[in-house]
This record gives sequence, structure tokens and C-alpha cells, in this order.
Amino acid sequence: MRPLRLLYAALLIAGLSACTFGVPVGGGYEASSNNLPAVSKSKYGNPSSYVVMGERYHVMESSHGFIQRGLASWYGADFPGKRTSSGEVYNMHAMTAAHKTLPIPVYVRVSNLTNGKSAVVLVNDRGPFVDNRIIDLSYAAAKKLGVVGPGTAEVEIEALGTRKDMPRHTVRSIPLQQSKLAETSVFIQLGSFGSEANAQNLLNDLNDNQEDSVLIQQVNTEKGDFYRVRLGPLLSVNEANEIHGRLLSKGYSNAKIVFDD
Repeated sequence: MRPLRLLYAALLIAGLSACTFGVPVGGGYEASSNNLPAVSKSKYGNPSSYVVMGERYHVMESSHGFIQRGLASWYGADFPGKRTSSGEVYNMHAMTAAHKTLPIPVYVRVSNLTNGKSAVVLVNDRGPFVDNRIIDLSYAAAKKLGVVGPGTAEVEIEALGTRKDMPRHTVRSIPLQQSKLAETSVFIQLGSFGSEANAQNLLNDLNDNQEDSVLIQQVNTEKGDFYRVRLGPLLSVNEANEIHGRLLSKGYSNAKIVFDD
């Protein structure tokens, strides 16, 4: 981690409400990566996008199927006690890491392509914003992977699922004509705002309630710009029916199924 990322993390934390998902991370997950503790998306560190050093980064809505190869680095003794982008206090002896675009927190397996070592770490921070590096490892993770000495290493990152990634129970809602899907894309719209900040607040609330694939669409009209908060595009009208019912059951009474040409 570099001081710039810590500054970004502090600014991001200041603008969002408090969160304490508090998942303890040690070195014991390597042998049981198929049964990782469940985690919930943090209120901190998951904007739709952010800018560092003039470059915009878009945070992923889901880590499903994510694999990446590139250069890993590490950060250690200068940062304990400081907050990460997720709101957690950095612990150099925990198996954690920083990534620019993965949703946080998320478990990933990091494999050192030079020596064949691998470890499971919890991504709970943003960065690194230096050169072509793709991940910043904590001291503990870097030591386990043999990265402390050389300082960097070529690695492969693979996102891992948790018990929370099981299919959610859904409730069917209003029937629609399946034939409409052939001509249009189907979404669920949860709100339309003249303020982008209000749209972002709703998106954050949906993410906190474990709703993924939510986006903000900016629409230019004669009355000005509007920001639509939508979930989708969805695979089928049947899927839209099920998700619509789930959203209503969570209290999103303005949710409605819409079609775009």
C-alpha cells in the first residue's frame, strides 16, 4: 500500500456510514478454501467508481469467475493501526490484500507463479496504484508466498466463493408476457432521481441488502439529467418476476419491471 491509497481510503470512509463486518483472517484457510466464512459487501470501499491520480477505476459488482495475472507487491510495518478502504484496521499479520476493482471483502487465492506457493487472502483494501501491479499483499500473505524478500512477484489471482454465494430464495410476482423479451432487455427499476448522489445512496443500500448487478443509468431529457437505479439486464422475464418479488419483500415498494428497446 502507498500513502495515496490510505488517503483515498480515509476520504472514502469519511463519506460513508460506519460498518464492522469484522471477519477474522489468519493462515488457516488454505486447506479449506471451498468452505470459507460468509462475508457481506462492505459499506466502505465499494463505490461504483473512483478516481486516483487522474485514473478512474470501476468497482466490479461481482467477483464470480474472476482470474487475473500480473505483478504482486506487499505492504507492512508502516501501516498497522491505519484504516483500510473497507473500514477495518490494517493488520500486517492477517492474511489480507488490496485490489483496485474487486468488490470488498472477497476471498481470493493468490498463486506465486515463480515458486508455486499459494495462499488464500481476504481482499479488504484498495490499491496498489503503482506501475502495473495488480495486488498488494499484507506482510503475512507476502511472507507465506515468498514475496517479502524480492518485494514483488508474478502471481495469479482467482476469486473464491463462500457459503453466502448459495442461491437466494425468491418469491414470484406478477406474470408477464415472455414474448416481449425477444425484442427488449428486461430490468427492474428501483428509482429515478435528479440527483446522482441520491441514486448512489439507493445503490449502496441495495448492495448492503445483498442485491448485486445494480447499476445507475444516466438519461438526458428536456427536463434535465436523471439517474435511474436499475437491476439487470436480466436473463428472462421469469427471473425478473422472482427478483421483483424478492425486492418487494425487502421493502423496495417502488420496484417495477421495465423493458428497454
